[in-house]
Amino acid sequence: MNVEMAEIALPAEAQLKIEFSLTAQVKITHVTAQRQVSKLLLDQAGNLLYGERPSLVVGQRLVWRVPVWLALPTTGPLGQVGALDVDAQTGEILFAQQTLDEIVERGNALAQRAAYQTT
Repeated sequence: MNVEMAEIALPAEAQLKIEFSLTAQVKITHVTAQRQVSKLLLDQAGNLLYGERPSLVVGQRLVWRVPVWLALPTTGPLGQVGALDVDAQTGEILFAQQTLDEIVERGNALAQRAAYQTT
């Protein structure tokens, strides 16, 4: 499991010591978060996008950040086209429709590039 610390600005060539302690009740596993995102993508974006193994992100909320990947039947996985966060305590997928639309657009662009490269 990875813990991602977002929005940290560090000066160049700084000595860094990170001590981390967190007490939180995590009710949603990484597997559940990944499945929820994959189901949302299947229902709202098509069957070529899916959730990959998430990272745990500590911020205002404790969330699973689930990378969204595109895979084509002929080539398999092509690459990451976005990410969606899942609240680790409630299971709520945190996204706006615009975010989902942007993921779909990046997926379409990646699929077109892949098709162009194979012809």
